Amino acid sequence: MGKFKSDFLQVLDERGFIHQISDPEALDELARKGPITGYIGFDATAPSLHAGSLLPIMMLYWMQQTGHRPITLMGGGTTKVGDPSGKDESRKLLTEEQIAANLEGIRQVFSKFLKFGDGPTDAVMMNNAEWLDNLNYIAFLRDYGRHFTINRMLTFESVKLRLEREQPLTFLEFNYMILQAYDFLELYRRMNCVLQMGGSDQWGNIVNGMELIRRVEGGQAFALTSPLLTTASGAKMGKSVGGAIWLNPDMLSPYEYWQYWRNTEDADVGRFLRLFTTLPLDEIARLEKLEGAEINEAKKILANETTAMLHGREAAEKAAETARKTFEEGRLGEALPSVDVPRAELEEGLGLLRAMVLAGLAKSNGEARRAVKSGAVRVNDEKVSDERLVLTSAHLNDEGVIKLSFGKKRHALIRPA
Repeated sequence: MGKFKSDFLQVLDERGFIHQISDPEALDELARKGPITGYIGFDATAPSLHAGSLLPIMMLYWMQQTGHRPITLMGGGTTKVGDPSGKDESRKLLTEEQIAANLEGIRQVFSKFLKFGDGPTDAVMMNNAEWLDNLNYIAFLRDYGRHFTINRMLTFESVKLRLEREQPLTFLEFNYMILQAYDFLELYRRMNCVLQMGGSDQWGNIVNGMELIRRVEGGQAFALTSPLLTTASGAKMGKSVGGAIWLNPDMLSPYEYWQYWRNTEDADVGRFLRLFTTLPLDEIARLEKLEGAEINEAKKILANETTAMLHGREAAEKAAETARKTFEEGRLGEALPSVDVPRAELEEGLGLLRAMVLAGLAKSNGEARRAVKSGAVRVNDEKVSDERLVLTSAHLNDEGVIKLSFGKKRHALIRPA
């Protein structure tokens, strides 16, 4: 017998999603009886979510797979305020137009993981601007502000950390936790939503919402948080040397996404297979026991499965084939990231450092220069030591492109346009 009776909590527990639950027995019993509704909030601070958001997305995925109704709450309203949790500085305030454009970009990812519709377990997408934009400030403070004490709010980790580091915490951000609590209350009233999930840094915010529901409606709601995820070497999930690992294909190609997972550290393979794929647990147990060169096979399976979930099986297979051609056969794969350069510019000459920045292999000329000096840069698989090298049409290979490489695993093609 497992720790939980409901499929929902059992799956989350076995796969490593649970950090804390407010009342595990009561939530387990409720989930065992029939469909419950739960939500996770996503703020629209960028036009795409990144790999750091995959963990909450997978929690909603498993919620639906085990017979419950997930809500993805878009933070059209709260994005205007900014969540202080885990941050040292205020979030940049965005315009209404920027937020709307970001929400549009974010929406497309959820339909890859969740089935939306009107059925009892179909996912629902909502936007908290629907209720937050119309709040009357005085009425809101009178009705809900009295349920929050400054004394208690000062004990929250997100507030304490900011104050200890003597970083300013604006009144706008201080309000964020009240608005998030109010979101939970609104969803409880509108959708009978009894569960809010999020990362462990959200615990205080979620508990606030639970208590508001109890005080205002006399209802019981629940909090469930997941562990904050870092890689075995301590790096934040969803970031790489080249920047954020975006989930939208127009911001990061399926091939680069596949490569990110293929480059997982050995110690993370089993954990990531459990969290980010739907492979059976016994298969994962077999894969994580592999050692030495064999662990690379497990990494390829991880890369294939995660890429297939987001971009489709065909894109995953194409990425795997490109990687095989590039690394194992030394040939060029079609799906390598490429950048078009006007043919006239190539005739005149394109500086190597600028080419690396254009191709996304370096963020600046300085970074590209350091890479060349360290011997990590190759042009058409030949090591380059001269940072002043100028690429011209003479560098085009038999396939009519120039292949740039930074280290063993990052490649891009320069194509004359």
